[in-house]
Amino acid sequence: MYKYVIHGGKPLFGEIEISGAKNAAVGILPAALMVDGVCRIENVPQISDVTLCLEILSGLGAEVRMINKNTVEIDSRHIRNFSVPDDLCRRMRASYYLIGALLGRFGKAQVSLPGGCDFGIRPIDLHIKGFEKLGATVSVRSGFVYANAEEDGLTGAHIYMDQVSVGATMNVMMAAALSKGQTIIETAAKEPHVVDLANFLNTMGAHIMGAGTDVIKIRGVERLHGGTYSIIPDQIEAGTYMACVAAAGGNVLIRNVIPKHMDCITSKLEEMGVEVREDGDNIRIIRKRPLTRTNVNTMPYPGFPTDMQPQITACLCLANGTSRVNEGVWDNRFRYVNEFRRMGAKIQADGKWAVVEGVSQLTGAPLQACDLRAGAAMVVAGLAAKGTTEIGNIHYIERGYDDLVGKLRGVGADITIIACPDEDSVTAAG
Repeated sequence: MYKYVIHGGKPLFGEIEISGAKNAAVGILPAALMVDGVCRIENVPQISDVTLCLEILSGLGAEVRMINKNTVEIDSRHIRNFSVPDDLCRRMRASYYLIGALLGRFGKAQVSLPGGCDFGIRPIDLHIKGFEKLGATVSVRSGFVYANAEEDGLTGAHIYMDQVSVGATMNVMMAAALSKGQTIIETAAKEPHVVDLANFLNTMGAHIMGAGTDVIKIRGVERLHGGTYSIIPDQIEAGTYMACVAAAGGNVLIRNVIPKHMDCITSKLEEMGVEVREDGDNIRIIRKRPLTRTNVNTMPYPGFPTDMQPQITACLCLANGTSRVNEGVWDNRFRYVNEFRRMGAKIQADGKWAVVEGVSQLTGAPLQACDLRAGAAMVVAGLAAKGTTEIGNIHYIERGYDDLVGKLRGVGADITIIACPDEDSVTAAG
C-alpha cells in the first residue's frame, strides 16, 4: 500500500512534459492484435493500465518487446488464443476493446467483463449491438462476453448508436476494419482518442474515413500490415496539470500538447480568471489573481470532458462565488464530494448536479481516492490546501498518470509517495 503526501500552499513554476494519451493507448494496444506484422508504437505512457494491457497481449501469445520506456514493438502473427484471462480484465475497464480486436482477427472472442473505476453502471449494450449488426452472435454468461462470427464472418452494416459512446465507437470500428464490405457508424463519438485509433488502423492498412465527425465509414480489408505509429498527447493529463496551476497558482509551461484538443478546458479556465497562452504544441498557464466562479456542464467532445469534471470542481472550491456543475455523462461521479468536505470545501451534490460555494482556503486532510479522476482532483486540491494532505488508494491514480509525482516535484510541488500499512488506509477511509 502506498499513499501520496502533499504539503500544499506552494505555487508552481517550471515546465511539465505531457505523456501519450491513456485513453488512446488502451485502444491502440489491443488493436495491435489485428495486425499481421510487427507494430512499433511510440509515445506509450508508463501507467498501470498500459502494463496490464501488455501483460494481456503477452498472455495471448503476442511477442511484446520494450524498445525504451515509451516505445513498444508488438508481433501478434503467431497468436492462436482468443480467450482473455479473467483476473487481468477485472483490473482494467478498457479490456472490452479486446472483444472488437479478437472478433476482427479470429471471428470469435471470449473476454471477461471489464473492471476499472466504479462510478456508475456502464453497460456494454451498445458494443454488443454493434457486433450483432456486423453478424456476430454475442452472449454474456458467468461474467464473460462470448462473441462468434466464425460461420459467415463479419459483414459491414449500417449501425446507428442510440447514444454517443466512445467505447462502442472504437470497439465496433476495430471489428469492422477486418469485415467484408462497408460499415457506417452514425452518432459516432468524436473524441481525440477515437481519431487516434482510426489513424493507427489506417497506418496499418485499414480504410476508415470520417473519424472525428458524427459519421464514420469503414471499408473492410482482408489484412492489416505492420508499421510505426506515435500516440497523441494526453488531453486529460494536460488538463489536470492546468487545473493544478489554477488551484495552487504559479506559471507553468505545459509541453507536448495539441492545443485544439484543449479548447474546451482552456475556455473554462479563462472564464475563471486563469491566463492561458498557446505557442505551437505548448501551453503556458498563469494564475496570479483569485479564481472566479463559473458553471460547468460535461458532455461528449468537443464539450467539456467528464474526465476533467472532478479536477475543475477542485478549482471551483476555491473560486469566489457559487458555481454549478452538471455531470452529463456518467452517474455517481460525485462520490469524491465527502473527501473535499474534509478539507473545508462547501459543496453539495444531488444526482448529476453539484453546487460549489467557493472558500478562501482549503485545509489538508487524510483522503481516499475513489476512482482515477477523483484521485487526481484530490491532488489538485491538496496542492492548493494549507497544511498536509495524504491520499490513499493511489493505485486508481496511477492507472492514468505517468510519473505524476516526478512531474509535480519538477515544478516545485512538495509531494512524495510513501509506503503505508494496510490499516492506515482503512483508518483514513473511516
